[in-house]
Amino acid sequence: MQFPLRVVSVERSLFEGDVEFIEANGADGELGVLARHAPLMTVLKPGPLKIRITEGNEQILFVGGGFLEVLPDRVTVLADVAEHADEISVERAEEARRSAALFLRCAAGAKVVVKQFRDGFFPYVGASVKDYFEELKREVLPDVIFTHYRGDRHQDHRLVSDLTWNTFRDHLILEYEVPKYDGDLGSPNCYVPLDERTCGEKIRHVLAAFASQRDRRWFAEETFRGLMRLRGIECAAPGGYAEAFYAHKLVVGPDRCDGP
Repeated sequence: MQFPLRVVSVERSLFEGDVEFIEANGADGELGVLARHAPLMTVLKPGPLKIRITEGNEQILFVGGGFLEVLPDRVTVLADVAEHADEISVERAEEARRSAALFLRCAAGAKVVVKQFRDGFFPYVGASVKDYFEELKREVLPDVIFTHYRGDRHQDHRLVSDLTWNTFRDHLILEYEVPKYDGDLGSPNCYVPLDERTCGEKIRHVLAAFASQRDRRWFAEETFRGLMRLRGIECAAPGGYAEAFYAHKLVVGPDRCDGP
């Protein structure tokens, strides 16, 4: 038996029609709805919304939070943001995982989580992004956090930086820089000297991992090497290169001296 379903976000209508079943991430976990389901209103967490129109005919949307309302004659999903599964960049998600595998290959352990927030629209779905930060805060206790430079002009980067500081208030936070068209590089104050081998390895990993960026005019070996050379000059790095960060707040705990 089917029932009417409508899925809308603040930007557009994504689905409207009769369906047999839907499955979503509710406030208390996964939630399935069939025809004649009891009336319900619940918060939706970011994640997939599975829609079965008929047997063998299914659609998947990704919602960035919102509400699900079940009434006797219809079901409505009001999403903060939503995308059809085929609109999500699988390539960019795989690039994130590939780069993490390259840069963390010597780590004792790693867990890579890639969320499905729409690229370029973070400020417009800030509540959903903030919700995930709050979830993350309850799951991890980091020694150091790397986030975007707070002066980065890219709207997504800037929001992530702001939420990092809002969420993790008792942690060491280092902001990294991304060279690009906006010309928003600043004056960092925390440097990690690099030798030629490490510098070259980083460049190879970046170029190999992020194939979708190769048509950008700034995405070139000369850009990354030049920036690390400049930062190496600023900190008098023995090897001539350095990675630089912005450390806006650093708390140093001195050891206690019990001697005479």
